[in-house]
Amino acid sequence: MVESSQERGPQSGINPIAPWYQLGYIIPHRYTDLDSYQFYRVAPEGMMLVTTGLNLAEYTLESVESQMPAFYSALDLLAKKPVDRISLSGVPVAAALGRKRMLALMEDARARTGMQCDTDAEAHIATLKHFGASKIAIASRWSDAVNAGLTAYLADAGIEVLTCKSRGRSLSQNKAASALADHELALALGREALRAAPDAQALLMPGGLWFAIHAVPILEAEFGKPVLLNILSTTFTALQACDPETKAQGPKADPHWGMVLANT
Repeated sequence: MVESSQERGPQSGINPIAPWYQLGYIIPHRYTDLDSYQFYRVAPEGMMLVTTGLNLAEYTLESVESQMPAFYSALDLLAKKPVDRISLSGVPVAAALGRKRMLALMEDARARTGMQCDTDAEAHIATLKHFGASKIAIASRWSDAVNAGLTAYLADAGIEVLTCKSRGRSLSQNKAASALADHELALALGREALRAAPDAQALLMPGGLWFAIHAVPILEAEFGKPVLLNILSTTFTALQACDPETKAQGPKADPHWGMVLANT
């Protein structure tokens, strides 16, 4: 197996001109745009995103099942790269499969690659538990069926969804959405959700295609509660899993992007 960047880092120190951490990221679609754009805005300097993709047609179990061979091919590809960790993006993928099957799939992935493997959904759970948040609000761009699957997934981890405010869209509609319009939607739905559930301890706004990073500091300033996005939670858990020496030497995340990365 290819040597990871973490394995190289502590031996020679963090090199300021080369990536000191590489996160392998399997995204649900064939191209990378807002996933990487948002990652490079919020991740500490020197973290690199190494992406490969599936070709999910829609937010359904049938569509997810059809991508299982591609998922294993993606694992094999990333295992040959010098990545420190592999994460599966796509919360609807986890919601469709259910938590029991998703955890088993991650165990298979770890055995297959010999590497740490995670998902955005599990990263959200780990981040919420870090904040001691067991009651949350959700803002999403998904259908009632996807939201119900996510609510059940979180309930299996002991997290109660007090309210879910959504503007249901298909996958193709989310791919075609305007980034600026989605920023405004994040603010509107985030405010709606937190006002509807004043006892919520955090706000979850899942969706890798959702351009919402600029909404996070605004909503946190207004409500004083952590706001979680896919890329924030997944970057947070990757940094938390770093060996202490690498973590100590690596650059820190900019706290401007919210409470999640400010706690790394």
